[in-house]
Amino acid sequence: MSRVARQLQEEHGNIEATLQAITAAAVGAVPGAAECGISYVIGRRKVEPRAWTSELPKDVDGLQDELGEGPCLDTVWDEQVVRVDDVRTEQRWPRFSARAADLGAGSMMCFQLFVEGDNLGALNVYAREAGVLDEDSQEVGLMFAAHAAVALAGAEHEQNLHAGMRNRDVIGQAKGILMERHKLTADQAFGVLVRTSSLTNRKLHDLAEEFTSTGQLPGD
Repeated sequence: MSRVARQLQEEHGNIEATLQAITAAAVGAVPGAAECGISYVIGRRKVEPRAWTSELPKDVDGLQDELGEGPCLDTVWDEQVVRVDDVRTEQRWPRFSARAADLGAGSMMCFQLFVEGDNLGALNVYAREAGVLDEDSQEVGLMFAAHAAVALAGAEHEQNLHAGMRNRDVIGQAKGILMERHKLTADQAFGVLVRTSSLTNRKLHDLAEEFTSTGQLPGD
């Protein structure tokens, strides 16, 4: 887990790279895991694959999104972990089970990654044979998911900080152009941007970015 933590730390500030690093590391860390994917569940219903080690996790996520049932959906809402020893004979999600088995899933284990409002996340590991993922897989997987959730939260926080800095930079550039062009104070220039943003119903950052690129402000 120390090695995995160092690997995830190397991807700090890049959410997509962190997600890919988590899935790749999970295959090596969780006993019996052959494939792995991370799912986001948006608005309690839509399953969105975000990272996967092969087409199998991506296709199974798409299947759960299509049918509105499956272990990922149960994991993010009801349980910290959902274990499926034999996908083909599983009775909890009859429509899902047969089609997931046809895609190549033999056994599955889904771990809750986070719950944030209506947006949820799960780490899903797969074996292509039934009965491969056992108690050891579950124990290690729970520990791994806890580390992965911390790494993902850190990457999201750092990316938000970077985005905030970039937003401030471009707004500052737009203010500078207005101050020089119209002999305004910093507060007056910012007021112009805020009022224009409100009147045009556009985000302040988007408006400032366009203005710094084109030199034109709506209603100038």
